[in-house]
Amino acid sequence: MNEVLNAIAKRSSTRAYTEQKLTDEELNSLILAGLQAPTSGNEQEIHITVLDGSNPILAEIEEEKNKSMGLYNPQNNFYCGAPTVLMLSGDASFYWSKVDAGIAAENIAIAAESMGLGSLIVGCIKDAMYGEKKAYFENALKFPAGYEYEISIALGHKALEKEPHEFDEEKLVTYL
Repeated sequence: MNEVLNAIAKRSSTRAYTEQKLTDEELNSLILAGLQAPTSGNEQEIHITVLDGSNPILAEIEEEKNKSMGLYNPQNNFYCGAPTVLMLSGDASFYWSKVDAGIAAENIAIAAESMGLGSLIVGCIKDAMYGEKKAYFENALKFPAGYEYEISIALGHKALEKEPHEFDEEKLVTYL
């Protein structure tokens, strides 16, 4: 099987990471994979904010997420303790920013798998990122003016392996 298809087939959401930080080479390769993702009309409107997993803003986002969802789990956080979190923001006035950010996140996730790294594409903080503290978070995360949160991805070295989900192709695909 071709190595790209193999990485796609093997990738699953990583929910436990070692404390080992990504090397500069690993991080730069993952960022490049996100930047090389196609965008509608070649708009190139996706911005990536890189955070160390110990950055205090992540705890604030977690607190807002828990408030908005009525949850509290001190044993876990939305990024599962990953040593690196990428926040993808997009031009709020561009109709396709959400789709383009998703494509960039998937590029990063597949690249991470191909490098033997774990990833977790995160959407559960959307209510927190669009809630009462929206402007505060956009400023703290240094989103460009007019940009807003689209999606995030946690990255690091896997602390455990997880099999990819099984699926029923007959149920999920229609040929005409």
